[in-house]
Amino acid sequence: MEAKLQRRDRVKPRLKCRIWTFNNIKLFVLCHGMLQCAQLLYSAYFKSSIVTIEKQFGLSSLSSGFISSLHEIGNSLLIVFVSYFGSRVHRPKLIGIGGLLLSFGAFLLTLPHFISGRYEYSTATVGNASYPNSDTCQPVNQTRSLEYCSKSDIGYNTMSSVWVIIIIAQLIVGIGTVPIQPFGISYVDDFAEPSNSALYIAILFAISVFGPSFGYLLGSLMLRLFVDFNRVNPATIDLKPSDPRWIGAWWLGLLISSSILAIISVPYFFFPRKITPEKKSGSESDMLSETEEQKMQEMTIREFIKMFPKMIIRLLLNPLFIIIVLAQCSFSSVLAGISTYLNKFLETQYSTTISYANLLIGSITLPALAIGMVLGGLFMKRFNMSLVKIPWFASCILTVVIILTIPLFFMGCSTQKIAGINYIEDVNRSSSFSLKADCNAHCFCFDYTYNPVCGVDGIEYMSPCQAGCTDSVFHHSTRMILAYNNCSCIQTSNNEDYAHPGHCKVSCSYLLLSMVFSISFIGMVASLTHNPLYMTVLRAVRQEEKSFAIGIQFLIMRMFAWLPAPALFGAVIDSTCISWHKTCTGKRGKCNYYDNNLLRKMYLGLQVVYNILGILLLLIGGWKAKIFSARQVAAQKTEAV
Repeated sequence: MEAKLQRRDRVKPRLKCRIWTFNNIKLFVLCHGMLQCAQLLYSAYFKSSIVTIEKQFGLSSLSSGFISSLHEIGNSLLIVFVSYFGSRVHRPKLIGIGGLLLSFGAFLLTLPHFISGRYEYSTATVGNASYPNSDTCQPVNQTRSLEYCSKSDIGYNTMSSVWVIIIIAQLIVGIGTVPIQPFGISYVDDFAEPSNSALYIAILFAISVFGPSFGYLLGSLMLRLFVDFNRVNPATIDLKPSDPRWIGAWWLGLLISSSILAIISVPYFFFPRKITPEKKSGSESDMLSETEEQKMQEMTIREFIKMFPKMIIRLLLNPLFIIIVLAQCSFSSVLAGISTYLNKFLETQYSTTISYANLLIGSITLPALAIGMVLGGLFMKRFNMSLVKIPWFASCILTVVIILTIPLFFMGCSTQKIAGINYIEDVNRSSSFSLKADCNAHCFCFDYTYNPVCGVDGIEYMSPCQAGCTDSVFHHSTRMILAYNNCSCIQTSNNEDYAHPGHCKVSCSYLLLSMVFSISFIGMVASLTHNPLYMTVLRAVRQEEKSFAIGIQFLIMRMFAWLPAPALFGAVIDSTCISWHKTCTGKRGKCNYYDNNLLRKMYLGLQVVYNILGILLLLIGGWKAKIFSARQVAAQKTEAV
């Protein structure tokens, strides 16, 4: 008996220590910041790798944009109900369960790599010829020995079988992300001191923004590894990351992010349902709001379903709430376009690699966004911005953003000269572009072969065969092709007729860093509006409907921003394509070449359109906020009387 009492005495202090340790709002802010950071690390990594997945499986930018935002569907289906009922149950545990589901969904997304075959980048082979002779000019009378369908088309066809896996995985990811952000924000706002609530939420968003930064840096590292390094000997790989046909190990980063999410989700199962609140003002109105909120939390599911239409109508009839949330959608749409396609934009405009573009985004652009969010929270706390001032402040910031964006339209490169696509040497011979020319008429070339070479004359060709090259210089120790010789389509005044593998260098690559720093600074300025707009939403609704309003807010943002924006930006990018890859079966795959000038105008122009729409909504929101504040003051005077 005495032994049991002693054992019990030893257990109690540990339980008290655990409860005291996790009964701390600051510790919750730290843990939740880490989870949101890990969540956005995964999300950013997937976005940083989507262009690589697009290349391997032959997708258009519209399709890859749809895939990157597919998880928003699963999120949108449940976010409203879970956001409300989460306040009735154990919010920290629901957040932990969501983190584990997110981890499982990230793991499922790696399966397409393991179920698909090896990535074959050589597009045509002649008999048993070695790689140095592949894709070169072969006489027409040898066409019978050519393999008309390359092994690389297998990767394109595999996409039909992995779509099911991607859809299921993204739906699970969407369900897992439902409780994380809304529950975390409402949990902090419920138990933090009112004067500290804005700062805590600002810290949450600031820490979260470093998640995308780490995700892009992880993407930069992983995409330097060959996609099949676990299947083939790296010494036998005769490609390098700068080669247009290079595919990085996109699946490895998903495994890493899945493991991180699983580990960080565990502490949430130790937080109590309610944390001892920080020191709050005990006004009668605050006590009344807490009583009403408790009554709402005790509501049964059946009663909630009955009241659900009324609460929806009440929020939808709140013009200030709707206008500010739609203004947030404009900002979020721009952010979605940047996070999904900025690396592709930099790669296309300045002829850099995806890996280096991810490095610049992760080390410069996204930290700048984090700084802007922190400064926005500090400005709000320092100047104590009222509900009326926030929309006017945000509209002024977005006006400055548009002015700063205008010079970016002129900081890009023109499209290089590509034989048969946007350049014809003999203009009088034909008015239409064609890969077939007199100089390569003696060659049997596949139109679906994509192995770009840059001629010594500065003209780019789709393949060595299109350039009429018959020989190649092969470095046996590095297994790399150094040059292609005897190219009948390449003639210079010095009788030079060779070409180098890869794209031709663009003339304005020196503008790359200037563009990245400019976009980063503009993003930092725009991020000043992020935290104030979130606080405006919380102030525009009743206390007892705060958790539900956050759910509706995220639902609207997903439906009008995060779900359609990547696909819309992808469609805009696709509209600038001047050469689509086609398989030997006639199917259209990824885009090989874009009109750089048009791409720059369309990509930046869509961002400007979103910002203009946000300004118009904020101006209307400022007018509505003034009316809303006047009604609140009148109601308080009536209650005082």
